Amino acid sequence: MKQTGGRKPPLVADRRYGAAPPAPAKPKPAAKPKAARARRPARRLPWPLRLVAGLFRLVWRALWGIGWRVTAMGAIVVGLATLYFYAQLPPLEALIDARTRGSVTLLDRDGKVFAWRGETFGGTITTETVSPALRNAIVATEDKRFYRHFGISPRGILSAVRINLAEGRGPLEGNGGSTITQQVAKLICLGVPYDPKVWKTEADYEADCRQSSLMRKIKEVPFSFAMEAKYGKDSILTLYLNRAYLGAGARGFEAASQRYFGKSANEVTPAEAAMLAGLLKAPTRYAPTASLERAQGRAAVVLGLMHDQGYLTDSQFKDALAGPARLSKAAEARAGGYFADWVMDSGPAFLTQDTTEDVIIRTTLDQSIQKRAEEALADVFETKVKAGSKAQAAIVVMSADGAVRAMVGGRDNVVSGAFNRATQAIRQTGSTFKPFVYAAALDMGYTMNSLIDDAPVTLYVKGSGEWTPKNYEPEFRGMMTLTDALAHSINTATVRLSQAVGLEAVRKVAADFGLQSELAQGPAIVLGASGATLLDMTGAYAGILNGGSSVHPYGLVELRIQSDDAALMGQEGGMGERVISESAARQLTYMMTQVIERGTGRRARLDGHEVAGKTGTTSDYRDAWFIGFTADYVVGVWMGNDDNKPLTGVTGGGLPAEIWHEVMARVEADLPPTPLPMIRPEELPPPAWQGQTYEAGGYGAQEPYPGQLAPYPGQAQAPAPGQGGESLVDILTNILGRRN
Repeated sequence: MKQTGGRKPPLVADRRYGAAPPAPAKPKPAAKPKAARARRPARRLPWPLRLVAGLFRLVWRALWGIGWRVTAMGAIVVGLATLYFYAQLPPLEALIDARTRGSVTLLDRDGKVFAWRGETFGGTITTETVSPALRNAIVATEDKRFYRHFGISPRGILSAVRINLAEGRGPLEGNGGSTITQQVAKLICLGVPYDPKVWKTEADYEADCRQSSLMRKIKEVPFSFAMEAKYGKDSILTLYLNRAYLGAGARGFEAASQRYFGKSANEVTPAEAAMLAGLLKAPTRYAPTASLERAQGRAAVVLGLMHDQGYLTDSQFKDALAGPARLSKAAEARAGGYFADWVMDSGPAFLTQDTTEDVIIRTTLDQSIQKRAEEALADVFETKVKAGSKAQAAIVVMSADGAVRAMVGGRDNVVSGAFNRATQAIRQTGSTFKPFVYAAALDMGYTMNSLIDDAPVTLYVKGSGEWTPKNYEPEFRGMMTLTDALAHSINTATVRLSQAVGLEAVRKVAADFGLQSELAQGPAIVLGASGATLLDMTGAYAGILNGGSSVHPYGLVELRIQSDDAALMGQEGGMGERVISESAARQLTYMMTQVIERGTGRRARLDGHEVAGKTGTTSDYRDAWFIGFTADYVVGVWMGNDDNKPLTGVTGGGLPAEIWHEVMARVEADLPPTPLPMIRPEELPPPAWQGQTYEAGGYGAQEPYPGQLAPYPGQAQAPAPGQGGESLVDILTNILGRRN
């Protein structure tokens, strides 16, 4: 076929052979041999960079090789330690209450709790029974990822380290970033039980367990893993609820809730739950009994966390902030701290201070009277004592049988452990001792109408020479009744009376009424040279009120183990044997009413109530007393300085009498007036003197033989000279004085 135009003719179908064959493929270029490729020059990095890259690869390979091996070994060690701790962990029940000391719960006269001592455990609570608000408050405050980790929180630890370093502390000082599981591990001391051979006290043991160190943090990791595996989340939280210390001796949230709010932890409101959870940060600082305002401020922070994490709705959050938690009446009053310490000392140590059991003690305390006594003391010091004064005071309120109803051991209203000036301070009694001189005379047959001379007197004291007592006022009044002598607290008349009845008789009456500590031996005993506690003096005056029988002051009524119904010990105190006749006691009561009506104790007058009492001021004004009673209660008041320095212008008829009045005005406010049991002077024959009759207060009468007293009507004769062990010569010598 002829071609034209220089182009190939198109392929046409050949009807004889079918379709035309495809066009031949374009040939591929031949591949270059490998040797040729190797000879192609490569793009190379500068040698310094190649050196750095090589070193990096070398270091990385070394680190990787070492790292995965170390990590693997660490994981194996942690795993083995976890298995070890897992095997060592005891059953959960054995860890709920692991206290080595028990607690003492003190009840008042109405059976209401007013104080606790030791470590109180309120009973087991669980995550199922506790108030949901409290459970949520704890998680929100202490460990918001509690239900999402395996025992430790690396994020929390790193955050705590950052905060500590930013605040200038060491990485492990301050915030620890511990989870609740780790905190429980600390509470149970990583499984190490308390051993008194290793730690002197349980406090030392707990302080050691709470120390943060690198080694302890490392141990916490496998221990926490083991706890998570052994117990689970709810059981760990149950341990936390029961083991955490929450201030004021409360161990666990049940004990704290009972102590602060008077209710179970199963019943607390969100506001109360927030306050309890806030204690975990610093139990002593945020305890509501230490500062309610500070505790409420901390609770507001916890409420904010609960709201932010969705545990409280907007309305619940606002309601909780508007109505913050408040203490129960008993916790708010904090009444009876001194009284509680005294009762604890009155029982056997193995059932009180050193008890390993939970003990219940029923007492004589009246919380209402206690609170009123505390308020009265605070009011007088605030309004009538100059600011900055370091003077102290103490108060005892007692029933006539010796049952102590209130006790204030100092100006500071403490919870426990302070020096109790009502029971521990032995101070000179001053003229409050004089009623026992007159009691001895009345019991021998003298009457309130008997006459005594207020005139100078000098006695010879063996070993010290002549002693001339002086009165508070310089002038002498001459002849007067015993009633007037006591009402005006005449020293010379009292000394003459003591010489007539005998010092041994006076000493015996005082001792039988309960004043047995440091009774002086010389004649100065009758003017209050002996020392005594306020509790003993108040108890002695209770003997006068009850008609002349001794009393042993008591506060403990019954002691029993919490789990038992039978009491281990009962009341050890109350009224004892008769000391003076009832007639003598009733006459003395009237004589002591005149101290208030027209004598040294006028500031103690109580409108609408009959009051008897006696003032007392020691030499150099170091101690000032007022002890008195109504038909309902005996109240003793003491004032002085702890360092025994003189008071400034304070006598027993001054501030102590005013404190007494403020206490009794509050105590008697709700009680109907009851007359005192006493014999009045008109019920007795008039005073007689060697056949002559004298009117009470007739100081101008003819002077009788010095020291001679008329006999009690009906007696054959007056008490013979020398009663009490002295001879007639000694009596006359002491009365008339001895010249060298």
